[in-house]
Amino acid sequence: MGYVPTSWLPGGTPDPLIERRVTLGTQQSRIDGAEKVRGAARFAAEVRMERLLYASLVHSTIARGRIAELDVSAAEAAPGVALVMTHRNAPKMALPPPIGLTNLKAAGNNILPVMQDAEIRWNGQVVAVVLAETQEQADHAASLIKPRFEATPARTRFEQAKADARTPDSLLIEKNRLKKGDVKAAFEAAARSVDAVYRTPWHNHNPIEPNAATISWQDDRLIVHDATQMLHGTAVSLAKVFGIKESQVYVSSPFVGGGFGGKALWDHQILGAAAAKLAGRPVRIALSRAAMHRLIGGRSQTEQRVALAADTNGKLKGLIHHGFSVKPPHSACDEAFTLAARSLYASENLDIVQHTLDLDVLANSFMRAPGEAPGTFAVESAMDELAHALGLDPIELRRRNVGDKDPVSGAPHSQSNLMLAYELGAKRFGWERRVATPRSRREGEWLIGMGCATGSFPYMRVPGTSVRMTIDGKGQVTVSSAAHEMGMGTATVQRQIAADRLGLPLASVTVRIGDTSLPFGGMAGGSSQTASLGAAINAASGKLAGELLRLAGNDTPLAGLRASDVEFADGGLRKIDEPSRHESFTSILKRAARSEVSVTGESGAPLEVLKFSMYSRSAVFCELRVSEVTGEIRIDRLLGSFDCGRILNPRTAASQFRGGMIMGIGMALTEETLFDERSGRIMSGSIADYHVPVHLDVPDIDVVWTDIPDPRTPMGARGIGEIGITGVAAAIANAAFNATGKRVRDLPLTPDKFLLA
Repeated sequence: MGYVPTSWLPGGTPDPLIERRVTLGTQQSRIDGAEKVRGAARFAAEVRMERLLYASLVHSTIARGRIAELDVSAAEAAPGVALVMTHRNAPKMALPPPIGLTNLKAAGNNILPVMQDAEIRWNGQVVAVVLAETQEQADHAASLIKPRFEATPARTRFEQAKADARTPDSLLIEKNRLKKGDVKAAFEAAARSVDAVYRTPWHNHNPIEPNAATISWQDDRLIVHDATQMLHGTAVSLAKVFGIKESQVYVSSPFVGGGFGGKALWDHQILGAAAAKLAGRPVRIALSRAAMHRLIGGRSQTEQRVALAADTNGKLKGLIHHGFSVKPPHSACDEAFTLAARSLYASENLDIVQHTLDLDVLANSFMRAPGEAPGTFAVESAMDELAHALGLDPIELRRRNVGDKDPVSGAPHSQSNLMLAYELGAKRFGWERRVATPRSRREGEWLIGMGCATGSFPYMRVPGTSVRMTIDGKGQVTVSSAAHEMGMGTATVQRQIAADRLGLPLASVTVRIGDTSLPFGGMAGGSSQTASLGAAINAASGKLAGELLRLAGNDTPLAGLRASDVEFADGGLRKIDEPSRHESFTSILKRAARSEVSVTGESGAPLEVLKFSMYSRSAVFCELRVSEVTGEIRIDRLLGSFDCGRILNPRTAASQFRGGMIMGIGMALTEETLFDERSGRIMSGSIADYHVPVHLDVPDIDVVWTDIPDPRTPMGARGIGEIGITGVAAAIANAAFNATGKRVRDLPLTPDKFLLA
């Protein structure tokens, strides 16, 4: 199990940093901000290498079949071309190991052979890689390759695939099918019920930095400068693909321009490494937006039936959540949308299950609160429908159904105060001005409405995350881990945690992150990285105290003390109940004739989740207007009120919350991957066709939080990276209903649906 502090187990004492906070809880600027503003931050496609070649890709245009002809002679003869790689000359490569919770050193998403045969498995699969002296030369040469394919029947239609749907035994680590009580009888006896189908479309990743890698081989050593949120997972996976040792792969990723689940291991890194090996020269492979949509999986399409039954007081008596998502056998990701229904509200009777469809498409992947984002849209829209049917305020309906323990397991909440989040948000938002009757507020052609919804995302902490702490002779501390900076302030908060844990000013702490030469860092995903790093820093600090006491020896005010007797303070160690017994780090190291002392601590198994129900929650409020003439929606105000434990840095936290809520706006109003079911082709291959919110789409976004510590987590904090998006789409849809009286259950909420609904 590794090291698990007793403070995180039942009966334990909470983390002392919950109360003893100096820099934690204060506004701190991101330490990487200055580099990014100056343009000095080096991203994966900006690493300079001698004799660098540039890659361009040729994609299949069918969903299933074989390559019949592949004439590359014109491309090979084109100016500047150094290599054309196809299945005929690609090196032998093993399958990438699948990403998952059971193997933290695996990062594969698309578990299929990479350029090993002539078979085509999805529309967009790479059939040729062209390397040239410039990107323009590579792109031109790639355009000269005109493969001919022999197509075979492909499964590309969602509705048809439902007849052969599979019902997996589990979703992530949860049992899939859940039945409790007698749901049929509950609906027959209900005073009110709602029963509707909600649909969400395919979504694609569109981070500001496209997926890219700069790759070289140095003898038998593979060097990869990657845009990844899984450093060690990528390194170990590439080692297995190429049949080399883990120690022979070095992956660097100091900065990532947005990840959101899409930056693990995909075909392009493997293809780039294989081509570099064949060419004997370094390769840069930077995906275009179109290539990203063809090679980087996103969110699966979903169809969800949610039915709610309630008594006359609005108390839930029955809850049904069924549905379909896509998960081909070669995909590692469950779009586990039904998990949201299990944790939010108490119901005496439950019937929950989801089915997966096997289509000949690119593997779907983890994306921006996977499962919870589409799941909360359906559940929270249904809750709003039930509130309307009962004539209850939507917040009051939720108040009557929020349980004091986990609705399924019966486990106590570690800390949960969703209704306080609703109270804080409603007061600040002015919810009392909402008019319950739809179409009651108007300004000219504009119908005005308000809506709310709950967001939810589970707490995660990744075991094995390690941190090395080094104190030098000047009392300066370096904290090192293969963590990831994707723009959310990882290094900044890590520095704050270490400073407060060691009783040092921020200026005395330096953070190193971003490459596999550093101690193992788990993935930056699942809103888990800060808690995992905090646990590792805690473990390391305990080891550090013991090592310093050993070095101090007997000629010290600390003589005879154990690590449990001392605390970090004033640049050294002191006895907890006798502050005069103190010695500085510099003094201890000088007497021991040491230039530095270094220890490594590791985040142990997250046993806390076995005993407690642990979730971050939000209450989202929206006010918008809908044009009766055009059907367009304009959001006037958006507020998120969050219950996520302690907030460690209000500045970076507010940025994360707002960023997630903007993603929720995109999910609600604009984002949709246009998928041609006849051919399996993604038609929206650019951000001109795939619409993400721009400045004019985004209103002023207000955020507040309860800031109540969770006594079972490091620093009292839970993850905040993904809770911002959950609930937003439902709040917008519910506000649109309040404005128009038209209930639209299919995302995105495009103007035509309000004109024709």
